[in-house]
Amino acid sequence: MSDLTLRALQRHIRQNDYQPEALLRYLQKLMEEVGELARAMQEGTLYRDSGDIKGTIDEELYDVLYYVAAIANLYDIDLESAVRLKETVNARKYGRPLHEF
Repeated sequence: MSDLTLRALQRHIRQNDYQPEALLRYLQKLMEEVGELARAMQEGTLYRDSGDIKGTIDEELYDVLYYVAAIANLYDIDLESAVRLKETVNARKYGRPLHEF
């Protein structure tokens, strides 16, 4: 299996779930998934401990990432580029070295 990139994930989601008319639904799902992530974090359930992805922090992080990528797709935002731009700002703001990805 090749290394997964944000760009590849966005491309996969765009090919399988690109619905510009569903922007509000994507946002609602993102908010729902953040709540589910909070619940999983409170319970401390991890895939590596349970062997089952369902209801784990791992699963909920993926779900949050999925809807972030789906929303980025609707605005034609390349998340990898956004990460690089924001890291440059943060490096200056917090006086830390700029990490090259």
